[in-house]
Amino acid sequence: MELLKSRTDYNVVMPHPVSLRFSRPGLKDQLADEARARGLSVSALAEELIDEGLRMQRHPGIVFRPGPAGRRPALLDGPEVWEVIGGLVGGDVPPEERVQRSMDLFDLRREDVEAALDYYAEFTDEVDGWLAELDRLSDEYERMAEQGRDILAR
Repeated sequence: MELLKSRTDYNVVMPHPVSLRFSRPGLKDQLADEARARGLSVSALAEELIDEGLRMQRHPGIVFRPGPAGRRPALLDGPEVWEVIGGLVGGDVPPEERVQRSMDLFDLRREDVEAALDYYAEFTDEVDGWLAELDRLSDEYERMAEQGRDILAR
């Protein structure tokens, strides 16, 4: 009976299996090599690249760059999207002046700021998540600095 129970508890999740055929010789091996180098499965890397490619198609001027916190969307010749949005949303600058402020702050063209805004409009929760994580880390680092100052004051 225990054997039967363990079999019924086993679940394989394959939400949307897809079979791909590559017309360019060597592309499959190149994908496998890159996946291995990045410590990902071929499927995970293919999904990441397809997702990023579709996003870049929908949002010209946006690229994806690797970084310490993983791959993030960024302006082609500029900062990451979350940085631009962090400078646009909220704050004490009147809404009608925020685009110009971002252009000045990051030395961007209006089209660049609008590209970041368009990306944010579609992926708001994702970008807001990065901004919230940044706030959390900022608070944590401030707390650690305060503890360091307390230790030195003893």
